[in-house]
Amino acid sequence: METQIKRIERMERHLDEASSAVREMTAALNHYAAALDGIRALADYSDGGAWRADYEADEAGKLPEDLKRGVLSQDALYDLLTDDRAMLGRMAELLEYCWKEGLTWN
Repeated sequence: METQIKRIERMERHLDEASSAVREMTAALNHYAAALDGIRALADYSDGGAWRADYEADEAGKLPEDLKRGVLSQDALYDLLTDDRAMLGRMAELLEYCWKEGLTWN
């Protein structure tokens, strides 16, 4: 049988871990919210004709050599948008689980 002291110690560990997780998640969500306009702009850039035109200009040597051009790589933009979609799916699953399990404290 768990003693009162052990129970309090266990709950204290839960409190410490949960407090840290909530602070970190809040900061991450704020950071993500601030990046949403940029993510939308990147998706539009990828889906429009501008990315292809910029990529072709780079391939033709028409852009300065010292220009940072990670956005023109074949994979970086696609990987970011794919990871974003997967992360949003994971967030939706977690939220659904919390609602289903009654983990929304009022």
